[in-house]
Amino acid sequence: MTATLTGTAPAPAATSPRLSRWVLRLHRPALYGWAGLVLVLAALLLALRGPLADAAAEAWRQYNACAGERCHYDQAAILRYKDYYSYATLALNALPLLVAAWAGAALTGRELESGTALLSWTQGASPARWLAVRLAVPALAVTAGTTLLFSLHHLAWNAGHGRIDTAKPWSDRWTFHAGGPSIVALTLAGLAAGALAGLLLRRTLPALLVGTVVAAGVRGLAEIALPHLWPAVTRVSTMDQGFAGSGLTVDQGMITRTGAHVPVPQCGSVEACRNAYAGFTGHWNTYHPFSHYWPLQLTTGALVLAMAGLLVLGCFLALRRLTGPATAQATTAGRTATGGVTA
Repeated sequence: MTATLTGTAPAPAATSPRLSRWVLRLHRPALYGWAGLVLVLAALLLALRGPLADAAAEAWRQYNACAGERCHYDQAAILRYKDYYSYATLALNALPLLVAAWAGAALTGRELESGTALLSWTQGASPARWLAVRLAVPALAVTAGTTLLFSLHHLAWNAGHGRIDTAKPWSDRWTFHAGGPSIVALTLAGLAAGALAGLLLRRTLPALLVGTVVAAGVRGLAEIALPHLWPAVTRVSTMDQGFAGSGLTVDQGMITRTGAHVPVPQCGSVEACRNAYAGFTGHWNTYHPFSHYWPLQLTTGALVLAMAGLLVLGCFLALRRLTGPATAQATTAGRTATGGVTA
């Protein structure tokens, strides 16, 4: 009696909707956690836009009406607004790192470490489609959640601007990113960074750490480039006027008698400063006024999205390197494993 292994027809390729449902089921706890985080922050930002901002503004009105005399005002309302605003702003700025850590640990690193990814590839889902769906589904959730949050944060900032003396200026970097579309781009870059770390390291904890570090590096590069992404304004003033103009400072210094622009001199004492400033006739200040807010937001977001695109390209190149001949053999074995034996 002789035995022959007869292969069956290849399994049909898994459709994108089926893969999407599988990703949602697999990462259901993360989805619930993300939705809960977005709802909590949204509720806090709505409170900052409404009752918390109103109470703090009224407290500052009472304080400013005192005219230097001892009087009663609601100091607790001012401190409450300041604390809750700081919590919400820092939470939004931490989202890219949180998403990067999750993407590195759970989205790709754990599946490659446990072999779940290889099993998916042997069931008819190509590696490229597997990765595309795993990037696309979280990206939709991340984009929807962060868009809602930055919109509410901007409204909350507007509610306190000009009414609360201790409100953060728009040029504060934490406030700037939390209240605009740049935070969406940073979070998507964090997702791509984590996914790339998981594909390269194929281990959960190292991918978590490396993905977070790469996301922080993207944020750092954006911070360095931000002041130079839109033409700045330069204002000149006399020595008595000091530095003119306020906003996001790019550079500033002193003007000599010859009209040259030089950096601010460093001096350690009053006498030394008096001598150092003796030869200057004025100040110059290069900065971005508030009217540059949205141009800076859009150019920063575009730059970060470009970096995110490079990270996504890196993901597919890493996957191509990973899924070489070994994966092709494993896929063939998986498709013929159901073959029949005939005598």
